[in-house]
Amino acid sequence: MRIGELARRTGVSERSLRYYEKQGLLAAERTHGGHRDYPEAAVDRVIRIQELFAAGLHSKKISQLLPCMRDTDGGPSEIADAKLVTELVAERERIDRTITDLVRSRDVLDDVIRTATRS
Repeated sequence: MRIGELARRTGVSERSLRYYEKQGLLAAERTHGGHRDYPEAAVDRVIRIQELFAAGLHSKKISQLLPCMRDTDGGPSEIADAKLVTELVAERERIDRTITDLVRSRDVLDDVIRTATRS
């Protein structure tokens, strides 16, 4: 599929898709005319990339992580090593701290809203 169709199907801009390709996160074949031609699996890949960015990971970490997430048979990949696991545990802990902070902020807002609606 062409880049425009991949963009439409994933809700990700063509510019972002080009960036993913430049960062080694996404690959496309080239047609004889030089246009990008993405496989069907690119849709799931882009969605996975978006999820990882939303979790706060940067593109370099995502490029290390993507090959380790699942093998083509759906089973866990054996590419991951102890160093990557340590880094991912640290990322998970950072995400947990962020969630805790967000819940605390939401609780403060709830208190203000309750107080304001009573007046």
